[in-house]
Amino acid sequence: MKQDKIYCGSGKKRNDTWLSATINVDKIQDYIQEYNGNKFVKININLKSEPDQYGKDVSISVDTWKPEKVDSKFTHDNTPPNDLPF
Repeated sequence: MKQDKIYCGSGKKRNDTWLSATINVDKIQDYIQEYNGNKFVKININLKSEPDQYGKDVSISVDTWKPEKVDSKFTHDNTPPNDLPF
């Protein structure tokens, strides 16, 4: 099932190697994950083809993708699953 994008921020491309952005933490708090005592949120960062009315040309959304559950301890090609959540 495809979920609607959860936009949580925007920004600007400053040069080829630098993007600046602002993230709204109220929009991401329900997606905070914990792994080995650390908290994180998976996000997608995309460059827009055209800046918006405020000159923002970077779009940030929450990455809500989750792999399908695998019943066995090994995947279809007989390799152990990756235990990292990202």
